[in-house]
Amino acid sequence: MNCEIMSGGGESRSLEFEVCRILRERGLHVATAESCTGGLLAGKITSVAGASECFECGAVTYSNEQKIKLLGVSRSTLDECGAVSPNTAVEMARGVRRLGGADIGIGITGIAGPDGGSEEKPVGLVYIAVSAENVLRSYRCLFAGDRNRVREQAVSKALDIIRRQALGTLE
Repeated sequence: MNCEIMSGGGESRSLEFEVCRILRERGLHVATAESCTGGLLAGKITSVAGASECFECGAVTYSNEQKIKLLGVSRSTLDECGAVSPNTAVEMARGVRRLGGADIGIGITGIAGPDGGSEEKPVGLVYIAVSAENVLRSYRCLFAGDRNRVREQAVSKALDIIRRQALGTLE
């Protein structure tokens, strides 16, 4: 998904550019915790010149042990709900926000495929969570396409969540 936003002058700007612009204008900082996207979200944000003014840190925690060790995800959450769950995504977002001292924390966990899916948790299932002052919620997404397409769509959705949180329009 190639998301672009048209500026007032008719020129298009990438969603990551707009996210960084909004975060910088509002003096906000973001931190990311990624599993199935493998750092793609952090890479998109840091591809924008000046991202150091709004990006604190990113953690790629593919294994459950690193989710526990780096982000403080509870073992009971992983045992009872699984790595791909809204609960895990929320704990990842909360943990990375705390780790980075950021205003906004994003957690992404899912099944990008092509293997690993089940009837209950199919390939393309991704949970994206946001942690901010007075906000802690997760979004269930089901994306279609191959592994790269699922990952790209998850990152675009996460960027939109960050944008809306920064603007105060997150529902």
